Amino acid sequence: QVQLVESGGGLVPAGVSLTLSCAVSGLTFSSYAMGWFRHAPGKEREFVAAISRSGGGIKNTDSVKGRFTIPRDNARNTVYLRMNSLKLEDTAVYYCAAAMSFAARRESYSYWGQGTQVTVSS
Repeated sequence: QVQLVESGGGLVPAGVSLTLSCAVSGLTFSSYAMGWFRHAPGKEREFVAAISRSGGGIKNTDSVKGRFTIPRDNARNTVYLRMNSLKLEDTAVYYCAAAMSFAARRESYSYWGQGTQVTVSS
């Protein structure tokens, strides 16, 4: 049974940093690219960042470039989303997902976590 479990969300003031974690089990973690998506109220779920199986490839959406990074630890079967300089518009439910291909398209991802809420306050 494949499980992706996100943690680390919360209510934080604008400008601070926050790190989300996604612990993966039930699949060969190093064989999957990993991605983070977010879903804000009234908007569609959008791509945030992805990392290739080896970690050598990174994709970011423009709105988070220079602020968010997506390291992975294949020994711990965990991917992270390190978020710096958080803005009000980063408020969303954040989901991690696993894909056989290194992609930004939501349709490429086969497995999803349950999500963790990040709320950025002024």
